[in-house]
Amino acid sequence: MRLLIGGMTAIAIALGLACPGQAQEKTNLSITRQPGILYLASHVMETQKLIEKEAAAEGLAGVTVEWRTFSGGGAQTDALLAGNVDVVNTGTGNLLLLWDRTRGKVKGIITSSAQPVIMVSNDPRIKSLKDIQAGDKIAVPTVGVSTQAILLQMAAAKLYGDDQVKKFDPNTVQLGHPDAVAAIANSQHEVKNHFSAPPFQYVELKQTGVHKVTDSREILGGALTQATFFTTTTFADANPKLVKALRSATEEAVAFIKKDPKAALEAYKSVSGDKTSLHDLLAMLKEPGMDEWRTDPQGTMKFAEHLHKVGTLKSMPKAWTDYYLPDSAYLNGN
Repeated sequence: MRLLIGGMTAIAIALGLACPGQAQEKTNLSITRQPGILYLASHVMETQKLIEKEAAAEGLAGVTVEWRTFSGGGAQTDALLAGNVDVVNTGTGNLLLLWDRTRGKVKGIITSSAQPVIMVSNDPRIKSLKDIQAGDKIAVPTVGVSTQAILLQMAAAKLYGDDQVKKFDPNTVQLGHPDAVAAIANSQHEVKNHFSAPPFQYVELKQTGVHKVTDSREILGGALTQATFFTTTTFADANPKLVKALRSATEEAVAFIKKDPKAALEAYKSVSGDKTSLHDLLAMLKEPGMDEWRTDPQGTMKFAEHLHKVGTLKSMPKAWTDYYLPDSAYLNGN
């Protein structure tokens, strides 16, 4: 486990994460996200100013929202604990780690996607994870704590036994998805495998010689929440209207994506600058599992059980509601 998280926990306590009521009601909100269409709801929320609208409906006028893009979840969670951002939008693993390390002072708000993430390779020798050898490099967003890194641990335990849960850890290298795509496109690059995410995985699979190795559904046996909004309980307690507005805005954005995926992708392209054609992006949304735009947490307890079994989580939650805010309990997750 990254030592930085432990260090940041101490900083977080010093900053008052454990002392609800210190924060003042805010009208400016800073939210992080990562690249890719897993975070499509956030692009709709940004372009349509849905949080601002919902906040006004709650009687909180003049709200401004700053959206910040990070290449990996680790940097996002560090920024949250340092007090540099208010809300993080990243994977389940990072939420669980911070919930555990801060003794419940970081909790989820709502989710927006549960699409599969795919590991690809341009190495003809590597057809499955059983073909991974010492020296084979696998790009992941954040070593050790990203969704992809944890999925590799779960796969290792299934293939080789619980005592080999970290068998693939030495193979992982930290690369943001856009950089990993460039690596996979270069046959001379030392990184020949990428545990990817939409849309990057589909861009890579269209390249000559690139093929699927495994995916999250094969490893987990079902859907897994990807984009999760979470924050500190201090922030949530001090800003209930903003948190409610964010939750309502996410539900509205998910409904919009299902109703008009083309318009949603146009919002994504306008914000992200992704040069992938609208036609290709729409085709990606028709890939298996890519219609899983949902606000209820999926597969999160399976993640928690794994992380607790290998000692990453000191505390085992009794239910998914333990690491989500009380007002989120209606989401009916798992």
